[in-house]
Amino acid sequence: KGGWLFLFAVLYSAALLFGMVFFIIMYSDLESDYINPIDFCNKLNQFVIPQYAAHAFIAVLFLLTGNWTAFLWNVPLLAWNINKVVNKSHMYDATEIFRSLPQHQKEAYFKTGFYLLSFFYYLYRMIAAFIAEGDV
Repeated sequence: KGGWLFLFAVLYSAALLFGMVFFIIMYSDLESDYINPIDFCNKLNQFVIPQYAAHAFIAVLFLLTGNWTAFLWNVPLLAWNINKVVNKSHMYDATEIFRSLPQHQKEAYFKTGFYLLSFFYYLYRMIAAFIAEGDV
């Protein structure tokens, strides 16, 4: 039971990690003038809510299954994302993007690190759970 949940979490965190790498590449393209601000915002805005929802979904799964350590690990970023949505600062604005680009980049680097650490933590928990269950 726990092993399959963490296998799912490994796959989810890998997808979120690749998503954040895409965001970082897009920031670099914007800085290098390979993409204009309007196209940049249109491309990234379509991924913001799905990314937040995916992270919230995995956090809720940990809560519902009683994996408290994994849930508590996800709470700060979950709270950050919820705060951004509540304050309506989660979407990218083409008129403000160059002013707020350094902050967005820092957030993307932080989330990339978070999802990378999460990936390895979930991988460890998955292996430990499968060994404990005797399925390996």
